[in-house]
Amino acid sequence: MIELKRISAHLLELPLVHPFRTSFGEERVRRALLVSLEGEGGSGWGECVAGAGPWYSYETVYTALAVIKEAFVPLLRGRRLSHPSDLPRVLAPVRGHPMAKAALEAALWDLHARREGKPLWRIIGGVRDRIPVGVSIGIQEDIPSLLDRVAAFVEQGYRRVKLKVKPGWDIQVLEAVRERFPELPLSVDANCAYTLEEADHLKAFDRFGLMMVEQPLGYDDLLGHAKLAGLLETPICLDESVSSPHRAWEALELSACRIINVKQGRVGGLSAALEVHELAQARGVPLWCGGMLETGVGRALNAALATLPGFTLPHDISATSRYYHQDIAEPPFALTPEGTIPLPPGPGLGVEVVPERILAFQVAAWSWRV
Repeated sequence: MIELKRISAHLLELPLVHPFRTSFGEERVRRALLVSLEGEGGSGWGECVAGAGPWYSYETVYTALAVIKEAFVPLLRGRRLSHPSDLPRVLAPVRGHPMAKAALEAALWDLHARREGKPLWRIIGGVRDRIPVGVSIGIQEDIPSLLDRVAAFVEQGYRRVKLKVKPGWDIQVLEAVRERFPELPLSVDANCAYTLEEADHLKAFDRFGLMMVEQPLGYDDLLGHAKLAGLLETPICLDESVSSPHRAWEALELSACRIINVKQGRVGGLSAALEVHELAQARGVPLWCGGMLETGVGRALNAALATLPGFTLPHDISATSRYYHQDIAEPPFALTPEGTIPLPPGPGLGVEVVPERILAFQVAAWSWRV
Protein backbone atom coordinates (compact mmCIF):
# COMPACT_ATOMS: atom_id res chain seq x y z
CA MET A 1 0.00 0.00 0.00
CA ILE A 2 1.33 3.45 -0.94
CA GLU A 3 0.30 6.42 1.19
CA LEU A 4 1.15 9.71 -0.54
CA LYS A 5 2.25 12.69 1.51
CA ARG A 6 3.39 15.46 -0.83
CA ILE A 7 3.49 16.42 -4.51
CA SER A 8 6.14 18.86 -5.72
CA ALA A 9 6.61 20.43 -9.14
CA HIS A 10 9.72 22.02 -10.60
CA LEU A 11 9.74 24.14 -13.76
CA LEU A 12 13.17 24.13 -15.41
CA GLU A 13 14.78 25.74 -18.45
CA LEU A 14 17.60 23.73 -20.02
CA PRO A 15 19.47 25.01 -23.10
CA LEU A 16 19.66 22.50 -25.94
CA VAL A 17 22.99 21.58 -27.50
CA HIS A 18 21.47 22.27 -30.96
CA PRO A 19 18.21 23.99 -31.94
CA PHE A 20 15.50 21.44 -32.74
CA ARG A 21 13.24 22.46 -35.63
CA THR A 22 10.09 20.69 -36.82
CA SER A 23 7.21 21.61 -39.12
CA PHE A 24 5.57 23.55 -36.29
CA GLY A 25 8.50 25.52 -34.89
CA GLU A 26 11.95 25.61 -33.34
CA GLU A 27 13.11 24.92 -29.80
CA ARG A 28 16.39 26.24 -28.39
CA VAL A 29 15.57 25.87 -24.71
CA ARG A 30 13.64 22.96 -23.24
CA ARG A 31 11.11 24.09 -20.65
CA ALA A 32 10.73 20.95 -18.55
CA LEU A 33 8.26 20.19 -15.77
CA LEU A 34 9.40 17.60 -13.24
CA VAL A 35 7.19 16.27 -10.47
CA SER A 36 8.11 14.34 -7.35
CA LEU A 37 5.89 12.27 -5.09
CA GLU A 38 6.79 11.73 -1.46
CA GLY A 39 5.14 8.76 0.13
CA GLU A 40 5.52 6.14 2.77
CA GLY A 41 8.89 4.54 2.20
CA GLY A 42 10.50 7.06 -0.12
CA SER A 43 9.94 9.30 -3.12
CA GLY A 44 9.79 9.08 -6.90
CA TRP A 45 10.25 11.37 -9.89
CA GLY A 46 8.33 11.86 -13.11
CA GLU A 47 8.51 14.25 -16.05
CA CYS A 48 5.68 15.95 -17.90
CA VAL A 49 6.46 15.79 -21.61
CA ALA A 50 4.26 18.78 -22.53
CA GLY A 51 5.99 21.72 -24.17
CA ALA A 52 5.94 25.42 -23.39
CA GLY A 53 3.27 26.05 -26.06
CA PRO A 54 0.29 24.14 -27.50
CA TRP A 55 1.98 23.08 -30.74
CA TYR A 56 2.47 19.32 -30.48
CA SER A 57 -0.48 18.98 -28.09
CA TYR A 58 -3.06 21.24 -26.47
CA GLU A 59 -1.28 20.52 -23.19
CA THR A 60 1.53 22.75 -21.98
CA VAL A 61 3.63 22.77 -18.83
CA TYR A 62 1.30 25.51 -17.57
CA THR A 63 -1.92 23.59 -18.16
CA ALA A 64 -0.28 20.63 -16.41
CA LEU A 65 0.59 22.75 -13.41
CA ALA A 66 -2.96 24.08 -13.22
CA VAL A 67 -4.63 20.69 -13.42
CA ILE A 68 -2.22 19.17 -10.89
CA LYS A 69 -2.96 21.93 -8.40
CA GLU A 70 -6.69 22.37 -9.02
CA ALA A 71 -7.77 18.79 -9.73
CA PHE A 72 -5.17 16.12 -8.95
CA VAL A 73 -4.14 17.29 -5.50
CA PRO A 74 -7.75 17.28 -4.17
CA LEU A 75 -8.39 13.86 -5.75
CA LEU A 76 -5.30 12.36 -4.15
CA ARG A 77 -5.71 13.89 -0.70
CA GLY A 78 -5.96 11.11 1.87
CA ARG A 79 -5.69 8.32 -0.75
CA ARG A 80 -3.86 5.05 -0.21
CA LEU A 81 -2.99 3.21 -3.41
CA SER A 82 -2.15 -0.47 -3.62
CA HIS A 83 -0.29 -0.16 -6.95
CA PRO A 84 0.68 2.56 -9.48
CA SER A 85 -1.87 1.14 -11.93
CA ASP A 86 -4.58 2.34 -9.50
CA LEU A 87 -3.76 5.97 -10.23
CA PRO A 88 -5.51 6.26 -13.65
CA ARG A 89 -8.78 5.21 -12.01
CA VAL A 90 -8.38 7.85 -9.28
CA LEU A 91 -7.67 10.59 -11.86
CA ALA A 92 -10.34 9.39 -14.32
CA PRO A 93 -12.89 12.09 -13.30
CA VAL A 94 -10.55 14.62 -14.97
CA ARG A 95 -11.16 14.55 -18.72
CA GLY A 96 -8.11 14.72 -20.94
CA HIS A 97 -4.74 16.05 -19.74
CA PRO A 98 -2.91 12.77 -20.42
CA MET A 99 0.55 14.32 -20.12
CA ALA A 100 -0.18 15.73 -16.67
CA LYS A 101 -1.59 12.37 -15.57
CA ALA A 102 1.40 10.54 -17.00
CA ALA A 103 3.86 12.69 -15.06
CA LEU A 104 2.27 11.79 -11.72
CA GLU A 105 1.98 8.13 -12.67
CA ALA A 106 5.66 8.03 -13.67
CA ALA A 107 6.67 9.35 -10.26
CA LEU A 108 4.44 6.76 -8.59
CA TRP A 109 5.98 3.91 -10.62
CA ASP A 110 9.46 5.16 -9.67
CA LEU A 111 8.46 5.25 -5.99
CA HIS A 112 6.91 1.78 -6.21
CA ALA A 113 9.91 0.20 -7.93
CA ARG A 114 12.33 1.79 -5.46
CA ARG A 115 10.32 0.35 -2.58
CA GLU A 116 10.56 -3.04 -4.28
CA GLY A 117 14.30 -2.56 -4.75
CA LYS A 118 14.08 -3.45 -8.45
CA PRO A 119 14.62 -1.63 -11.77
CA LEU A 120 11.33 -0.44 -13.23
CA TRP A 121 11.99 -2.16 -16.54
CA ARG A 122 12.08 -5.54 -14.82
CA ILE A 123 8.88 -4.85 -12.87
CA ILE A 124 6.90 -4.06 -16.04
CA GLY A 125 8.15 -7.16 -17.87
CA GLY A 126 11.12 -5.89 -19.89
CA VAL A 127 13.13 -8.54 -21.72
CA ARG A 128 16.40 -6.74 -22.50
CA ASP A 129 18.88 -4.62 -20.55
CA ARG A 130 19.85 -2.47 -23.54
CA ILE A 131 17.79 -1.03 -26.35
CA PRO A 132 18.52 -0.27 -30.03
CA VAL A 133 18.25 3.42 -30.79
CA GLY A 134 18.01 5.82 -33.70
CA VAL A 135 18.18 9.56 -33.88
CA SER A 136 15.74 12.27 -34.96
CA ILE A 137 17.17 15.17 -36.94
CA GLY A 138 15.25 18.42 -37.13
CA ILE A 139 14.88 20.63 -40.19
CA GLN A 140 18.25 22.22 -41.00
CA GLU A 141 19.31 25.48 -42.62
CA ASP A 142 20.30 23.73 -45.85
CA ILE A 143 20.91 20.28 -47.33
CA PRO A 144 24.74 20.29 -46.90
CA SER A 145 24.25 21.02 -43.18
CA LEU A 146 21.77 18.15 -42.95
CA LEU A 147 24.14 15.73 -44.68
CA ASP A 148 26.89 16.65 -42.23
CA ARG A 149 24.53 16.00 -39.29
CA VAL A 150 23.46 12.63 -40.71
CA ALA A 151 27.09 11.62 -41.30
CA ALA A 152 28.03 12.50 -37.74
CA PHE A 153 25.23 10.41 -36.25
CA VAL A 154 25.92 7.45 -38.55
CA GLU A 155 29.57 7.56 -37.46
CA GLN A 156 28.48 7.54 -33.81
CA GLY A 157 26.60 4.29 -34.43
CA TYR A 158 22.91 5.19 -34.42
CA ARG A 159 20.94 2.40 -36.09
CA ARG A 160 18.28 4.53 -37.78
CA VAL A 161 17.97 8.17 -38.81
CA LYS A 162 14.64 9.97 -38.82
CA LEU A 163 14.32 13.21 -40.77
CA LYS A 164 11.76 15.88 -40.01
CA VAL A 165 10.00 16.91 -43.22
CA LYS A 166 7.41 19.44 -44.36
CA PRO A 167 6.20 20.79 -47.72
CA GLY A 168 9.22 22.31 -49.42
CA TRP A 169 11.66 20.30 -47.30
CA ASP A 170 11.10 16.71 -48.37
CA ILE A 171 11.78 15.23 -51.83
CA GLN A 172 15.04 17.07 -52.52
CA VAL A 173 16.17 16.30 -49.00
CA LEU A 174 15.45 12.59 -49.39
CA GLU A 175 17.18 12.49 -52.78
CA ALA A 176 20.32 14.00 -51.28
CA VAL A 177 20.35 11.77 -48.20
CA ARG A 178 19.69 8.60 -50.20
CA GLU A 179 22.41 9.45 -52.70
CA ARG A 180 24.92 9.88 -49.87
CA PHE A 181 23.62 7.02 -47.67
CA PRO A 182 21.95 4.44 -49.94
CA GLU A 183 21.77 1.65 -47.30
CA LEU A 184 20.94 3.74 -44.24
CA PRO A 185 17.75 2.73 -42.35
CA LEU A 186 15.76 5.92 -42.84
CA SER A 187 12.36 7.26 -41.87
CA VAL A 188 10.60 10.63 -42.01
CA ASP A 189 8.32 12.47 -39.62
CA ALA A 190 5.93 15.15 -40.89
CA ASN A 191 4.28 16.14 -37.59
CA CYS A 192 0.91 16.60 -39.37
CA ALA A 193 2.30 18.89 -42.08
CA TYR A 194 0.40 17.44 -45.10
CA THR A 195 -3.19 16.92 -46.20
CA LEU A 196 -4.86 14.03 -47.97
CA GLU A 197 -5.04 16.21 -51.10
CA GLU A 198 -1.24 15.87 -51.26
CA ALA A 199 -1.40 12.06 -51.48
CA ASP A 200 0.28 11.99 -54.91
CA HIS A 201 3.16 14.03 -53.53
CA LEU A 202 3.47 11.74 -50.51
CA LYS A 203 3.43 8.68 -52.79
CA ALA A 204 6.74 9.93 -54.20
CA PHE A 205 8.26 9.01 -50.83
CA ASP A 206 7.89 5.34 -51.80
CA ARG A 207 10.93 5.39 -54.04
CA PHE A 208 13.32 6.09 -51.14
CA GLY A 209 12.94 2.77 -49.30
CA LEU A 210 11.83 4.33 -46.03
CA MET A 211 11.10 2.31 -42.90
CA MET A 212 8.01 4.47 -42.36
CA VAL A 213 6.44 7.88 -42.86
CA GLU A 214 5.33 9.15 -39.48
CA GLN A 215 2.16 11.20 -38.90
CA PRO A 216 1.83 12.76 -42.37
CA LEU A 217 -1.74 14.07 -41.83
CA GLY A 218 -3.63 15.88 -39.08
CA TYR A 219 -3.39 14.72 -35.50
CA ASP A 220 -7.08 13.78 -35.34
CA ASP A 221 -7.48 12.39 -38.86
CA LEU A 222 -7.69 8.60 -38.58
CA LEU A 223 -9.91 8.25 -41.66
CA GLY A 224 -7.53 10.29 -43.78
CA HIS A 225 -4.62 8.17 -42.68
CA ALA A 226 -6.60 5.01 -43.46
CA LYS A 227 -7.20 6.25 -47.01
CA LEU A 228 -3.58 7.32 -47.42
CA ALA A 229 -2.32 3.96 -46.11
CA GLY A 230 -4.08 2.26 -49.02
CA LEU A 231 -2.22 4.46 -51.49
CA LEU A 232 1.34 4.24 -50.16
CA GLU A 233 3.76 1.34 -50.20
CA THR A 234 5.68 2.91 -47.32
CA PRO A 235 4.20 1.96 -43.92
CA ILE A 236 2.42 4.75 -42.10
CA CYS A 237 3.36 5.19 -38.45
CA LEU A 238 1.03 7.16 -36.18
CA ASP A 239 2.20 9.39 -33.37
CA GLU A 240 -0.03 12.34 -32.46
CA SER A 241 -3.17 10.46 -33.59
CA VAL A 242 -2.71 7.74 -30.96
CA SER A 243 -3.68 9.65 -27.83
CA SER A 244 -5.00 6.69 -25.82
CA PRO A 245 -5.29 2.89 -25.96
CA HIS A 246 -8.77 3.30 -27.41
CA ARG A 247 -7.45 5.51 -30.22
CA ALA A 248 -4.78 2.90 -30.91
CA TRP A 249 -7.54 0.29 -31.24
CA GLU A 250 -9.50 2.56 -33.59
CA ALA A 251 -6.42 3.21 -35.74
CA LEU A 252 -5.72 -0.50 -36.08
CA GLU A 253 -9.37 -1.34 -36.77
CA LEU A 254 -9.33 1.22 -39.60
CA SER A 255 -5.92 0.02 -40.92
CA ALA A 256 -4.77 3.64 -40.55
CA CYS A 257 -1.22 2.56 -39.70
CA ARG A 258 1.13 -0.43 -39.71
CA ILE A 259 3.45 0.90 -36.98
CA ILE A 260 2.82 2.88 -33.79
CA ASN A 261 5.16 5.33 -32.10
CA VAL A 262 4.38 5.01 -28.38
CA LYS A 263 4.98 8.00 -26.12
CA GLN A 264 3.77 7.15 -22.65
CA GLY A 265 3.07 10.81 -21.90
CA ARG A 266 0.91 11.20 -24.99
CA VAL A 267 -1.26 8.16 -24.28
CA GLY A 268 -1.83 9.00 -20.60
CA GLY A 269 0.92 7.23 -18.70
CA LEU A 270 2.80 3.99 -18.33
CA SER A 271 -0.33 1.92 -17.59
CA ALA A 272 -1.92 3.15 -20.83
CA ALA A 273 1.31 2.47 -22.75
CA LEU A 274 1.26 -1.10 -21.43
CA GLU A 275 -2.29 -1.45 -22.81
CA VAL A 276 -1.17 -0.23 -26.23
CA HIS A 277 1.69 -2.73 -26.09
CA GLU A 278 -0.68 -5.62 -25.41
CA LEU A 279 -3.03 -4.52 -28.18
CA ALA A 280 -0.22 -4.23 -30.73
CA GLN A 281 1.33 -7.55 -29.77
CA ALA A 282 -2.00 -9.30 -30.25
CA ARG A 283 -2.14 -7.93 -33.81
CA GLY A 284 1.54 -8.31 -34.68
CA VAL A 285 2.02 -4.53 -35.04
CA PRO A 286 5.60 -3.34 -34.36
CA LEU A 287 6.16 -0.54 -31.84
CA TRP A 288 8.91 1.88 -31.04
CA CYS A 289 9.31 4.53 -28.36
CA GLY A 290 9.39 8.18 -29.36
CA GLY A 291 11.03 11.04 -27.51
CA MET A 292 10.05 14.56 -26.47
CA LEU A 293 13.47 16.08 -25.63
CA GLU A 294 13.17 14.63 -22.13
CA THR A 295 15.69 15.07 -19.34
CA GLY A 296 17.23 11.97 -17.81
CA VAL A 297 14.07 11.39 -15.76
CA GLY A 298 11.76 11.08 -18.76
CA ARG A 299 14.45 9.37 -20.83
CA ALA A 300 14.82 6.67 -18.15
CA LEU A 301 11.09 5.95 -18.24
CA ASN A 302 11.13 5.76 -22.05
CA ALA A 303 14.06 3.36 -21.93
CA ALA A 304 12.26 1.12 -19.44
CA LEU A 305 9.18 1.03 -21.69
CA ALA A 306 11.31 0.19 -24.73
CA THR A 307 12.56 -3.03 -23.09
CA LEU A 308 9.15 -4.68 -23.57
CA PRO A 309 9.04 -7.45 -26.19
CA GLY A 310 6.73 -5.64 -28.63
CA PHE A 311 9.11 -2.69 -29.03
CA THR A 312 11.14 -4.07 -31.92
CA LEU A 313 12.21 -0.99 -33.93
CA PRO A 314 15.01 1.48 -33.03
CA HIS A 315 13.80 4.15 -30.62
CA ASP A 316 14.17 7.92 -30.41
CA ILE A 317 16.02 7.63 -27.11
CA SER A 318 19.32 9.30 -27.92
CA ALA A 319 22.33 9.69 -25.67
CA THR A 320 22.01 12.47 -23.09
CA SER A 321 24.78 14.47 -24.77
CA ARG A 322 22.68 14.63 -27.95
CA TYR A 323 20.46 17.25 -26.30
CA TYR A 324 22.03 18.57 -23.09
CA HIS A 325 25.49 19.70 -22.03
CA GLN A 326 24.49 18.86 -18.47
CA ASP A 327 21.42 16.88 -17.47
CA ILE A 328 19.67 17.02 -14.11
CA ALA A 329 20.02 13.28 -13.41
CA GLU A 330 22.85 10.77 -13.16
CA PRO A 331 24.06 8.56 -14.70
CA PRO A 332 23.78 9.97 -18.23
CA PHE A 333 22.61 7.77 -21.08
CA ALA A 334 25.45 6.86 -23.44
CA LEU A 335 25.47 5.21 -26.87
CA THR A 336 27.45 1.99 -27.31
CA PRO A 337 29.41 1.24 -30.52
CA GLU A 338 26.65 -1.26 -31.37
CA GLY A 339 24.03 1.50 -31.51
CA THR A 340 22.34 0.60 -28.23
CA ILE A 341 21.76 2.35 -24.92
CA PRO A 342 22.15 0.27 -21.74
CA LEU A 343 19.52 0.53 -19.03
CA PRO A 344 20.78 1.94 -15.74
CA PRO A 345 20.99 -0.89 -13.17
CA GLY A 346 19.63 0.94 -10.13
CA PRO A 347 16.14 0.56 -8.61
CA GLY A 348 13.16 2.49 -9.94
CA LEU A 349 14.00 4.58 -12.98
CA GLY A 350 17.65 3.85 -12.29
CA VAL A 351 18.70 7.50 -12.33
CA GLU A 352 19.19 9.91 -9.43
CA VAL A 353 18.13 13.54 -9.66
CA VAL A 354 20.93 15.91 -8.63
CA PRO A 355 19.41 18.60 -6.34
CA GLU A 356 22.06 21.18 -7.18
CA ARG A 357 21.27 20.90 -10.88
CA ILE A 358 17.54 21.23 -10.26
CA LEU A 359 18.25 24.50 -8.46
CA ALA A 360 20.63 25.66 -11.20
CA PHE A 361 18.01 25.30 -13.96
CA GLN A 362 14.85 25.93 -11.93
CA VAL A 363 12.69 28.98 -12.67
CA ALA A 364 9.81 28.15 -10.32
CA ALA A 365 8.67 25.47 -7.86
CA TRP A 366 5.49 24.45 -6.03
CA SER A 367 4.60 21.94 -3.34
CA TRP A 368 1.30 20.57 -2.03
CA ARG A 369 0.43 18.29 0.85
CA VAL A 370 -1.86 15.40 0.02
